[in-house]
Amino acid sequence: MCCIEFTKKQIKTERPAFVMGIVNATKDSFYDKSRGGIELAVKMIEQGADIIDLGAESTRPGFTDVPFEEEIKQLVPIVKEIRKISSIPISIDTRKSKVFEACYNEGADIFNDVTALAYDEASCSLASKLEVPVVLMHQGSANAGQVAAFFKERISFALKNGIHKKNIILDPGIGFGKNEDECIELIKNTDKMLVEDYPFLMALSRKRCIGKMTGKDVDKRLYGTLCANMISVQKGAKIIRVHDVEETIDMLNVMKFLS
Repeated sequence: MCCIEFTKKQIKTERPAFVMGIVNATKDSFYDKSRGGIELAVKMIEQGADIIDLGAESTRPGFTDVPFEEEIKQLVPIVKEIRKISSIPISIDTRKSKVFEACYNEGADIFNDVTALAYDEASCSLASKLEVPVVLMHQGSANAGQVAAFFKERISFALKNGIHKKNIILDPGIGFGKNEDECIELIKNTDKMLVEDYPFLMALSRKRCIGKMTGKDVDKRLYGTLCANMISVQKGAKIIRVHDVEETIDMLNVMKFLS
């Protein structure tokens, strides 16, 4: 069993890690089958996702900045529709406090910020005021020790600015400013990036490092992703962010029975 207790909500699963399903309300995400809205979110909920992660600004290399008004326009209707049918935790993948606040007001739960609350100076105070979980992600070239050191610095920053310890999640930022070899080394050393008992999130799904290891294009990287996620979970990851919910749950169920 895996359990994470935030200040306002506790989530549990009988599987060894939580499955976060990716829904991109954008036309330029790197994997076209992750693009969608309420239909894709509902499909993932029905397949058994533990968390839905909604984004409306691609963070792939060379992405185009999206005005916060457009992100809100794309995301808020999806949050509203999900809340009509499910109480599943909803994560909002955004760098902008105004976007998260608008989604929170409609029922979103988790602030997933790829800049670790550094892009928008209002983000940290907002997360503290709302008492919501935040994902602190690392960007740039680094080894496992450097990523862990970064986490300690950002954790200290978050705690000093009013974010509760229970509401901090860590993400090493696989593929964000890191080349394929660096990403592979980080996956191998997941356990060396863990900091205390903070929940650790791995987002490996169909990324370029999986392509390097398998020699496959993005649409054929499912099996490589499953293997990399399995190893990450064995080494301590508690949340895995994926495009393929059903297949990932099968993998985690097998791990549950064989561990």
